[in-house]
Amino acid sequence: MFFKSLDGRYKRIRRRCKGKPCPDLYALKKAQLTELEILCEQGFLNLFYGDESHVCSTGYVPYGWQFLGEEVFIPVEQGYKINIWGLISRRNQTHWLTTETTISANFIFTQLEELSFKIRKPTVIVVDNVSIHKAQLIQQQLPFWEARGLRVFYLPTYSPHLNIAETFWRKLKKEQLDPGDYFNKDTLFYAVNRCLAQVGNLWRINFSKFNIN
Repeated sequence: MFFKSLDGRYKRIRRRCKGKPCPDLYALKKAQLTELEILCEQGFLNLFYGDESHVCSTGYVPYGWQFLGEEVFIPVEQGYKINIWGLISRRNQTHWLTTETTISANFIFTQLEELSFKIRKPTVIVVDNVSIHKAQLIQQQLPFWEARGLRVFYLPTYSPHLNIAETFWRKLKKEQLDPGDYFNKDTLFYAVNRCLAQVGNLWRINFSKFNIN
C-alpha cells in the first residue's frame, strides 16, 4: 500500500539495451519506417517485422495462479532448445519456421531467398542489426531480392522497441505456452508449432498502431 500511495505499480520489468541509438540516425530511420507503415496501411506494400528467438527446456512462465494444495511448476530438462525464425505483420500475417539447428546467416538467407519468389506485392522486411542479418552473403543478395520486390530495412541500433516481433515472442512464451508443454522435447516442439500455426486465426495479437512521435 505504501508504494501505491506513491503512484507505484507492480508490473513486469522490461529489458533494455545498455546503449542508445544515434539521435540523428534514429530520427531518420523512424521517419522512413513511418512512411513504410503508411504505405502498408494504404495497401501499396506488405510490411513484416522479422526476428529469431528460441524456446528452451528451462521454460518461460514467470507468473501463474496457484491454489491451495496444488503444486505448479515447470519441469526442467537440460539439453534441448527450439529455435524460431519468424516474420509478422500488424495484421497477424506470418512466415515462420522452427528448427533444432542454429539459426545462422545461411539459414536466414535461405528463408528470404525462398520468400522473394513467393511474394505477389512489394514487401519490406524489418530486422535489427545483428551480424547474421547483415552478413556478406545477405548484403550481396539484396539487389536481387529488390529486383523481385523484396527489400530489407534495418532498424537503428539499440531499438528493439521498434520491432513488433519482440512482442510476438514475449506473448508466445508468456501467454500461449503452458507449464505442461515443457514436459519433454516432443510436447514442447508440438506446442510451439501449434501456437505459431494459430496466429491470425485462433490467436490474434492486437498490436498498437505505429507511434510516429
